[in-house]
Amino acid sequence: MRTTVGIIGAGPAGLLLARLLHGAGVDSVVLEARDRAYVEQRQRAGILEQGTADVLRAAGAGARMDREGLRHDGIELRFDRRRHRVDLSALTGGRSVMVYAQTEVCKDLVALRLADGGPLLFGAEALAVEGAGTDAPRVRFRHRGREDVLECDYVAGCDGFRGVSRRAVPAGVSRVFERTYPFGWLGVLADVPPSHDELVYARHDRGFALLSMRSPSVSRLYLQVPEGTQPKEWSDEDVWRELERRLETADDWTLHRGPVTQKSVTPLRSYVHEPMRYGRLFLAGDAAHIVPPTGAKGLNLAVGDAVTLARALGHRKETGSDELLDAYSATCLRRVWQAERFSNDLTALLHRAPDATAFEDRLQLARLERIASSRAAGTDLAEAYTGFPLEGGADVAAADG
Repeated sequence: MRTTVGIIGAGPAGLLLARLLHGAGVDSVVLEARDRAYVEQRQRAGILEQGTADVLRAAGAGARMDREGLRHDGIELRFDRRRHRVDLSALTGGRSVMVYAQTEVCKDLVALRLADGGPLLFGAEALAVEGAGTDAPRVRFRHRGREDVLECDYVAGCDGFRGVSRRAVPAGVSRVFERTYPFGWLGVLADVPPSHDELVYARHDRGFALLSMRSPSVSRLYLQVPEGTQPKEWSDEDVWRELERRLETADDWTLHRGPVTQKSVTPLRSYVHEPMRYGRLFLAGDAAHIVPPTGAKGLNLAVGDAVTLARALGHRKETGSDELLDAYSATCLRRVWQAERFSNDLTALLHRAPDATAFEDRLQLARLERIASSRAAGTDLAEAYTGFPLEGGADVAAADG
């Protein structure tokens, strides 16, 4: 099998990259280890930055998002039983975010890929990337019980943190930056309308809590829990009671309860692999970087990587120049490190460390007070939350789509 771009992984980065390349007249093959049902059902992120939503629209993948997604012009911070709304749109000149689950983004992009007729092989497990440092890289994979080889000009490693792509980068080339946090998030899905019309981020002496949603009838809620916690350790009643404690306000706001349909624990970590390119292998999404979910940046960074790589490959096709391909890693990493900074800062602002002192507690409250009382501080938060600029952004998707 032969193609120009071999894409490993049918997550948001791989699927969007395939869509953009199709529009630019660059052929590709997408290999995905899991089946279609798994790809379209795995629960991940749910907040799309302004730039991500714009890219999906320009790529022809935004119609259902605009019908069913929930545009949010603000978020709420809670601390000391008080509520403060950060008006994202007013502070950023009209920018907003969209609540639209990653599962739905993937469904839309899978449907478009199949309609385009581009090869999308489910159940195709990538075993190794070979010859990444040469002009003729290959992906060895297993599909329907037999091994095969995908020969290509370029490989896009969009196969997540545990995928094979990153292993093709020699140890002497790789630089890894990481941090693990001494707590995780217990997340639940509940069949109950959200108790607030915007996301609520709560700092509490007992730990962080987040009130989010997946739709007007489904709530997504999170609690900070100790590292190593298992979902079975928390009964539904325990979850609701703790959410009520941490989200409590001094006014008459009430948390709505409902049937819990899913429960899981997510560990928190920060991770960056440099460089994001080795030879003709380009890492994208979680294969290159992980952020704690507090800042809602993971999916959005993956989209940024896909846009940057699609632009570079389109430029190569049109001009024969490798200029943008050579700049891929540096271009992506500028945005990645800003997202890492913001996600780490927001995590530190809202979570209580196991060994936190009274002094540190007061500093957290002082920082939250500053955001609530200073337009400059609020604007800094709003600009980061709604998204760092995509180089090329929707213009790339529109030109290619």
